[in-house]
Amino acid sequence: MIENAPLLTIKKKIPRPTKKQIFSFNSVQTGHIVDAMGGLGAMDGKIKSVTDNSLVCGVALTCQCGPADNLAAIAAIEMSSPGDIIIASTDNFEATAVMGDIMLGIAKNRGVKGFVTDGFVRDLIGIKKIGLPCFSKGVIPNSPAKNGPGKIGTPVVVGGVNVNSGDIIVGDLDGVVVVPYTQISEIIKNLDGVFAAEKEMETKVNSGLKKLNLIKNIFDDGKVKEID
Repeated sequence: MIENAPLLTIKKKIPRPTKKQIFSFNSVQTGHIVDAMGGLGAMDGKIKSVTDNSLVCGVALTCQCGPADNLAAIAAIEMSSPGDIIIASTDNFEATAVMGDIMLGIAKNRGVKGFVTDGFVRDLIGIKKIGLPCFSKGVIPNSPAKNGPGKIGTPVVVGGVNVNSGDIIVGDLDGVVVVPYTQISEIIKNLDGVFAAEKEMETKVNSGLKKLNLIKNIFDDGKVKEID
């Protein structure tokens, strides 16, 4: 006989990046971070900011809500620490919202930096008034249940990306990027090269650059077939 699952399963011991590590990603474009991670790391492009203030950087606190339920998300907010970003997995459920303005207001009062979900949210007017950066697949008025079961602090998959509590989350108008906790130092080092390359190209473009050597090299290597 299978026992009933607990309403909430909570992982309390969560590694946290240092303030210096988090600061290294403040105001860094998500695209530049992705470049520093080899071209990957961004959540599904359907997960976008629904608020006017889209720039956010903080530490992931994950919750697994499942479809049509937000008990775990509520518990995650009440467990949160200043600087956290709540990452709520709904298994891509879109028929009800997983979060609204009241709980996000409480989250902001606790020092939470933002909210990210692969589901929908509601009460958009209130959310915008609160001013907490919020990323979701969309907005819908339908409300969820609060029955569980749910998990807080355990690994989740949101927007096709594995997320662990303690990862660094960065969001902007382009979307949301996950910086794995175990790779933070490596990615910070890679960012220096990305910044240098971007600055070099921006200087060339501002000086009148009209084409890239990439296409010229393809022609020079004979890898182009011309047809009538």
